[in-house]
Amino acid sequence: MLEHVDMIIVGAGVVGLAVAAELARKLENPEIMLMERHPKFGQDTSSRNSEVIHAGMYYPPGSLKAKLCVEGNPLLYEFCDLHHVPYQRLGKMIIAREESEISAIEGIFRQGTDNGVPGLKMLNRSEIAALEPNITAVAALFSSTTGIIDSHKLMAQLERSAIADGVMMAYMHKVTGVARNSTGYEVKFLGPDGREDELACTWLINCAGLYSDFIPAQLGIDVAEAGYKIYPVKGEYFSVAMAKSKLISHLIYPPPLKSLKGLGTHITKSLDGRARLGPNVQYVEEREDYDVDPNHLEEFYQAARSYLPFIEKTDLQSDMAGMRPKIQAPDGPVADFVIRHEIERGLTGFINLVGIESPGLTSCLSIAKMVGRMVDGN
Repeated sequence: MLEHVDMIIVGAGVVGLAVAAELARKLENPEIMLMERHPKFGQDTSSRNSEVIHAGMYYPPGSLKAKLCVEGNPLLYEFCDLHHVPYQRLGKMIIAREESEISAIEGIFRQGTDNGVPGLKMLNRSEIAALEPNITAVAALFSSTTGIIDSHKLMAQLERSAIADGVMMAYMHKVTGVARNSTGYEVKFLGPDGREDELACTWLINCAGLYSDFIPAQLGIDVAEAGYKIYPVKGEYFSVAMAKSKLISHLIYPPPLKSLKGLGTHITKSLDGRARLGPNVQYVEEREDYDVDPNHLEEFYQAARSYLPFIEKTDLQSDMAGMRPKIQAPDGPVADFVIRHEIERGLTGFINLVGIESPGLTSCLSIAKMVGRMVDGN
């Protein structure tokens, strides 16, 4: 008979860690194993992004992205204060570079208001100049609750919280197969020694990020038909020389791309004050393509010059690339998070999280609470 645990969570990115910590905290003496194929947490999407705490105005009203981002924003700040995770509530401007873009940011303002986002304000030229005298903009939407966070220290704290409440961290455990049995699920995996082993569980929670379509496929779900197919989308970043980084104080975003495929080539800041441009949007075949193409420098430079007139090509250098686990096809409509207890498919105990891209970092604690309610049957 197979060894059995109550729950297996697959994937130790920020969402998997938050789910593990939440379930271990709220359930009574649960046996929870968090399986991760890498030697440590957060090696893919969670560690290769803009590290922005979003406010929630980009996402369609009523969507999970809107709801969970708006809920998750204050939860994350509260968690950071409680556990001394570094962050800065810098605020963000979504700018209109010319008159023709004003209607777009006014639409985002109305949508953000509908979503219940606090701290939104439209700015005119003189108000922009008072806050950011070095940028080119005719109008802007200011979000006071947007910030930046040290995502590594956030994940380290979530891991500590999970372990303190009894979660078993199983690093170097690569899931190779999943099957239904009479009492739950059987999970096959390659362990640290490279040998295949198997473990049974009552609850199986899929937080596998870039590979989150693998587990439902193993359980007989047609991922393309269900809308669970992952389209890997690469985003490159170029860093800005520190002398020029000091010329901005907030996060600066142009209007988002059509169909929300991306938020435009924006400029964010890290906690050490360095500014970074990106990410761009490239649908690719490989799920782990982290090379930055230096030939894209011109593209980034031209995008930046449209609102950062002080930027020169020599100020930019290739920085890093990240991968988004999108379920939005290249020509498809805007896709929402999938967070679903797959009872209707006859898969009781299987909670499926697919397409958790931005604002997944901001929403990690609210996503974890939602999963907790599903486990409770609510």
